[in-house]
Amino acid sequence: MNVALWIVQVLLALCFFGAGYDQAVLYDDARRRMAWVGALTRDQAIVLGVLEILGAVGLILPAATGVLPWLTAVAAVALALLMALAASFHIRRHEIPQLAFSGFFGIVAALVAIGRIFVSPF
Repeated sequence: MNVALWIVQVLLALCFFGAGYDQAVLYDDARRRMAWVGALTRDQAIVLGVLEILGAVGLILPAATGVLPWLTAVAAVALALLMALAASFHIRRHEIPQLAFSGFFGIVAALVAIGRIFVSPF
């Protein structure tokens, strides 16, 4: 189970890092490609992007280094919460495809948190 969790953590971290980088660094490009980014100010998008990047790093770095590995579960919980808030944002905007993405990634992050807290903790 530990190996499966690691695989999911790495894939999830890559997704969150890419999305976060897109919002935090490539805001103008992201705004042209995704209508919902245009509903945010530049500062809001940067904060969300940085949170996603930090979450991605938190999914991997603490566990990989053995330094405060419990932070990996905290990062997974934080990302699940962030995706729950994103889902509510997309519901209000009637953006069903984005809602599905937020819901999916939120569920996967929650499963990683459950896995790291109860199934295969460090």
